[in-house]
Amino acid sequence: MTMSNLAYDAPVDGGDTSQQDIAAMQALRPVPRISIQAFCETEGVASPVRLAGDDRRMAKAHLKVHMGGIATAIEFYQSAPTPNLILLESRSEPKQLLEQLAQLSEYCDPSSKVVVIGHYNDVGLYRELIRSGISEYVIAPVSMTDIVSVVSSIFVDPEAEPIGRSIAFIGAKGGVGSSTIAHNVAWAMSSLFKSEVVVADLDLAFGTANINFDQDPAQGIAEAVFSPERVDEVYLDRLLAQCAEHLSLLAAPSTLERVYDFDPDAFSQLIDTAQRSAPLLVLDVPHIWSGWSKSILVKADEVVITATPELANLRNTKNMVDMLKRLRPNDPPPRLVINQAGVPKRPEIGPTDFSEPLGITPMAVIQFEPLLFGNAANNGRMLGEMDAKSPIVGIIDEIAHVLTGRSEIKIKKKAGLGSLLGKLSRNKK
Repeated sequence: MTMSNLAYDAPVDGGDTSQQDIAAMQALRPVPRISIQAFCETEGVASPVRLAGDDRRMAKAHLKVHMGGIATAIEFYQSAPTPNLILLESRSEPKQLLEQLAQLSEYCDPSSKVVVIGHYNDVGLYRELIRSGISEYVIAPVSMTDIVSVVSSIFVDPEAEPIGRSIAFIGAKGGVGSSTIAHNVAWAMSSLFKSEVVVADLDLAFGTANINFDQDPAQGIAEAVFSPERVDEVYLDRLLAQCAEHLSLLAAPSTLERVYDFDPDAFSQLIDTAQRSAPLLVLDVPHIWSGWSKSILVKADEVVITATPELANLRNTKNMVDMLKRLRPNDPPPRLVINQAGVPKRPEIGPTDFSEPLGITPMAVIQFEPLLFGNAANNGRMLGEMDAKSPIVGIIDEIAHVLTGRSEIKIKKKAGLGSLLGKLSRNKK
């Protein structure tokens, strides 16, 4: 998009849409599940932004409009996570605008896209903004069509890579709690960062996501897998069950009426489509070894292995880590979560001894808390809904931060990893 076609004469007050705008809108594909926050200085810009939020192509996006411009955004994001896209209106002169954006960048997540709606038709400013990482600079006045178009150009480019990041969770052994960790981390991502998350339960026979999220959808992942030729963004949207404001579920049928033998690439079309539809895709992979489960782990952007501190789990984790390092030589090694630590009277392998042969530092060590986990499971609630102040919920939140790139693994000497590591070491026999 060039500077010469960024200024429009389209209506800004919600008036009749021109035939040119209608034709332009018809060519646009639906915007995926993203979170958008707009900070406007004038009603002339705020109005078309609100109208854009009501358009059917933006139906899956979560859009909120604030008044106050960049100054308000700076204050707001000092205590709030940044969304997938920030729309900023500014009437400031070019030099002041660049200074304000530099200040805002201190509080923005690197993955957030930024679009500036300015009032200066300055080619030099445009080039400087693009050079500094701004996704687009649009000159006011703007229309609803302009807003939908610029969002679509960023997130719906058919030639672009999928916007969604896929995170595959798998247990080193059955019953280690991998699904529970996956579901709670997905919920934490959606609630902490206000980012759209899709959970795909790939255990079609025995999946528990529908129980954990207290959902009973009539359709789910089975329909997509058995009819891959039908899978596109529209079809996928019909299959998703809404679990929370920013969290959707592709539920497993959890029945034994048929067998679930798949080709290695059976889930590829579904995963690719889901990654075009949401920024975060959590894959709940069952503890089985098949062509399709191996393919999913090899292709995922991130792999998280959940294990309990026992010998069989260590052996299985070692095999999986070695295999994934060999098949993913240009990717980081899998993440490790040690779960159900500190079971009374059970001999355990300490975290250091467990992780040393793997060459991986545990991302988290989660204590055995049957009351918290049991109550959450039986009530179809997440851990954070049952006890938001629990240290375990804090660890789940930290995992969400690490997996979304918002922080690194830190061993802390307080409630969380540090104290749990120490306690687990004392329980080692």
